[in-house]
Amino acid sequence: MKLIIAYIQPDKLNEVKQELYRAEVYKMSVTNALGCGQQMGFTETYRGVAIEVNLLKKVRIEIAVNDDFVKKTVDAIIKGAKTGNIGDGKIFIVPLEETIRIRSGETGSDAIG
Repeated sequence: MKLIIAYIQPDKLNEVKQELYRAEVYKMSVTNALGCGQQMGFTETYRGVAIEVNLLKKVRIEIAVNDDFVKKTVDAIIKGAKTGNIGDGKIFIVPLEETIRIRSGETGSDAIG
C-alpha cells in the first residue's frame, strides 16, 4: 500500500481528475495549498510598494492505493498535470503502514478498496 501525494497547478485539477477516472482511480482527497519551489515566487506592486510573493497557490492531492495501482495513478497525474513548464508540480510516494476503514473495521488492502 502506498500514499501518493501530488502538488499540482490549480488550473490542472480537472484534467488530473479526468485522467485518474480514466485510470479507474476514483478515491482521492484534494486540498488547497501554498508553496514554492524552483519558481521562487514573483514580485508585484501594491499601492506603490513592492511585495515579494513567494508562496504560490497549489493543489494537494492525496490518494491511497494498493501496490498494483501505483504506476497507473502516477502516470494519470503526470498526463493531466504536465505542461512542460517550471511549476508543474511534484509527486511523492510514501509507504502506508496500515489502513483502517472506520465504517466496517476492514484493514490493509481491503480498506483501500
